[in-house]
Amino acid sequence: MPLIFILMLVSYLLGNIYIFVRGLQTLGHLSLFVRGTYSTLYWVCALLLFASFALRDAKQVPFPVSHTLFQIGSGWLVFTLYMVIFLACTDLIKVFNSSFSYGFVTALALTIGVLVYGYINYQHPNKQVINILIDKHLLNKDKLKIVAISDWHLGLGTDKSRLKRNIDRINAENPDIILIGGDLIDNSTTPVISQEMDRDLNRLHAPMGIYMTPGNHEYISGIDNCIDFIRTTKIQLLRDSAIMLPCGLQIIGRDDYSNRNRLTTNDWTRLVDMSKPTIIIDHQPQHLSGIQQAGFDLQFSGHTHDGQIIPLNFLTNYLFDLSYGYKKEGNTHFYVSSGLSLWGPPFRIGTNSEFVVFECSFAK
Repeated sequence: MPLIFILMLVSYLLGNIYIFVRGLQTLGHLSLFVRGTYSTLYWVCALLLFASFALRDAKQVPFPVSHTLFQIGSGWLVFTLYMVIFLACTDLIKVFNSSFSYGFVTALALTIGVLVYGYINYQHPNKQVINILIDKHLLNKDKLKIVAISDWHLGLGTDKSRLKRNIDRINAENPDIILIGGDLIDNSTTPVISQEMDRDLNRLHAPMGIYMTPGNHEYISGIDNCIDFIRTTKIQLLRDSAIMLPCGLQIIGRDDYSNRNRLTTNDWTRLVDMSKPTIIIDHQPQHLSGIQQAGFDLQFSGHTHDGQIIPLNFLTNYLFDLSYGYKKEGNTHFYVSSGLSLWGPPFRIGTNSEFVVFECSFAK
């Protein structure tokens, strides 16, 4: 197990011990039954994260049950983070004001308030419209409307009803092309297949095609299982492959960075016609300087979720040269999306879910 996951696991357990002990201290004057009930419910919620992950492929568990377990278990991650932050602040206040005796209750109220806000905010994804000019020619066209989505994370977190609403939003834009920048599937194809999500995905409409590249969660879910599922839809998977449309636009779908043997940027400069407009879909925004130096026109990425919640966006800003938004370097346009959905906890705190509309103009 990579060191970072071990550190995250230890931090999660230590954080929960801290919250649990402070809660017991607050309930110390109540009966043994109340404290026992609190202890049982607390650790059931704290350990549901591991149980829901272990059961992600279990076909015998009804979806409403597995969905609820996943929502509580993954949501507890964010609950733990904010409770630790607010509890530490209230404990610090008590150091300077010994009469302050409502630290746990105050921290709990603040955490619940933040989570309610984050849940409501998640229900309303933004539409980002990006106007870009590509100084290369297309055949018989000088404009294209492209809708780009990343990080849909279909499965136990993003269910069929949310998928339907998002498809309606996308189709309402009447795009020429739809791009999916990886992590279409979350942790398993089992809940995706059981909900027949292929039927909903087949409602996506773009006359010039729907193109997708794999993300790291396609590998987590089992890349072969994901490929088999995608074949049941209208989505064309570009896994270290490219397509040239009749208008001359080239779309490159890079395999995810999880495959360290994927084709390099230099390989792609030899495999495509660099005189023609070229769009790259690459799930993880790694090594952007090489893309700009090679002279590609547009790269669309996701993966970062813009951190999803404060303060994790500071971490993604540190890890990636561009962790969210639009940037132009030379003649190359970059966009890193915060994602349409979430990898786990159903909260957006200090960030927003989104889909992107590229209004592309080309040299006449």
